[in-house]
Amino acid sequence: MKKFRILILFLTIGLLLNCSKDSEDSPSNGVDKSANLLATGDSANDILSNTNFTKLLIEVAYVEGFRPTSETMNNFETFLRDRTFKTNIEVIYKQLTSPNEETLTLQEIADLENENRTAYNEGETLAIYIYFADAPSDDDDEQQGIVTLGAVYRNTSMVIHEDTVRKLANRSSLITVSDVETSTLNHEFGHLFGLVNLGTDMVNNHEDPTADNHCDIPDCLMRGELEFGGGMMGVLEKSKISKGAAVPDFDPECILDLQANGGR
Repeated sequence: MKKFRILILFLTIGLLLNCSKDSEDSPSNGVDKSANLLATGDSANDILSNTNFTKLLIEVAYVEGFRPTSETMNNFETFLRDRTFKTNIEVIYKQLTSPNEETLTLQEIADLENENRTAYNEGETLAIYIYFADAPSDDDDEQQGIVTLGAVYRNTSMVIHEDTVRKLANRSSLITVSDVETSTLNHEFGHLFGLVNLGTDMVNNHEDPTADNHCDIPDCLMRGELEFGGGMMGVLEKSKISKGAAVPDFDPECILDLQANGGR
């Protein structure tokens, strides 16, 4: 049985910012991008609360033919309203041509964002960029059966490897594409929320000592260890059978952390 994982990647000081540094760190065409080029978790409180930003603008960029399902995006908006105090949420879509790459490195994904992203923080609007790619991650190991579903790499940036998501979902009669998309989106956004110990302090220690920035409580959305009888599909199938819903939720400790940092 193959194992599947969600690869969580985040920036430390200077990581990925060296590329096109001069043009990105300063205002360009009247747009100051610097607030969107920080480390993962740095904007956790701004996303969760309404203190500095009252509107959330989500730019969904997708390769033609790899747009997320409407069900997924409806689930995602509900998730955001349930866990943040943002009531003004707008989603805009941008169709892109394929980069025609067999695989994508994180640096290549960041470069594509630099070329295609149009939404940045402005006034009371906080902007998020999500790229739905048509190519798998360069970190995948086919021999080991390890694949990457999504990754966060800046404070307001993430990638979803949509081709990999769909291939995975198609292996089960119980689990839909939307189930895998929603689980991946919510998990990755949990890291933009600063979970676990990634910009949002823990009220009580529940970080997995074997998986940094992941929860050690069983069945939590933020578990790093996804090997439940078959990786990601095992997690979703188990939840579907036992709870009637495939997508995991935050455990009480993660919710407590969010509430302590301005969320619901």
